[in-house]
Amino acid sequence: MAEIIQKDGTWTFDGDTVRIVPGRDKGVGLLRQTLGEVAVPLRAVAGISYEPGRRSGRLRLRLRDGADPLLQVTGGRLPDASDPYRLTVDSDRSGVAEYFVDEVRNALLLEQVEPGPTDAYLLTGPSVPITVGAGDGTVGFDGDRVTLEWNWTAEEAKRSGGTRSVKVAELRVVEWSPSKGLTNGWLRFAPAGNGTATPPKYDPYTVELFGFKNDPLMALVAAAVAARMPHPATPAPETTPAALAAAAVSVPAAEEGPADHDALLRRLRELGELHQSGILTAEEFAAAKQSVLRRF
Repeated sequence: MAEIIQKDGTWTFDGDTVRIVPGRDKGVGLLRQTLGEVAVPLRAVAGISYEPGRRSGRLRLRLRDGADPLLQVTGGRLPDASDPYRLTVDSDRSGVAEYFVDEVRNALLLEQVEPGPTDAYLLTGPSVPITVGAGDGTVGFDGDRVTLEWNWTAEEAKRSGGTRSVKVAELRVVEWSPSKGLTNGWLRFAPAGNGTATPPKYDPYTVELFGFKNDPLMALVAAAVAARMPHPATPAPETTPAALAAAAVSVPAAEEGPADHDALLRRLRELGELHQSGILTAEEFAAAKQSVLRRF
């Protein structure tokens, strides 16, 4: 087993997993401290490197694109102090760091791990429930539902609407952007069907971030939610008329069993709406309608 212990943290590698435990040094960011231990399976690793320096070096673990929900939502915008995949190494421990790099690289070659993008998350993301207060609100997430509450700094347009709550299944996307200079950051939860981007200051599903200490923790909330949403590489559902008609006709009951009349009536209404909106032609609507009626 390879291991390197520094004030910045401890990394170990047993041939299958790189375990990263943050240190207690004052330079360790709040995000890393809150996230705690991270277990990175070898198949999620794209590469590793050691960058020597005059006083200290830097050990970096590079993950495959799409493997980690935290990296997915932050998009390379985490500051170094918040990045769990970097380790500051004292210059007199450079030999240990280089040995650690060799061990991980040899394992990647031996297991023939592909460095390319993944089509599923290989890390579980931050644990839940999780609650973070920063900027103009507090966000809680229990693994199923996101709740947003507003503090006195929020605009009246937000506070007047009260607490907002939305299920993960109802979300189209979750987005995080850090504060930069005089520009505030934000954490946005976009419900499906909500296509208009309202400025973060007024959006009842967006927390505006002002650049204070707790801001990076909102990235953990974003990652916890993203880990429970469809992976970005998941193909989008077909939206062709034929696919929409097939979806509208389908019922949950098995074809050989008795049909659920309520479900069939709902399908008829859906077909009518698709026809009225112009998605289904008259011929497609008539064929799909007959298919439903035969199940009554």
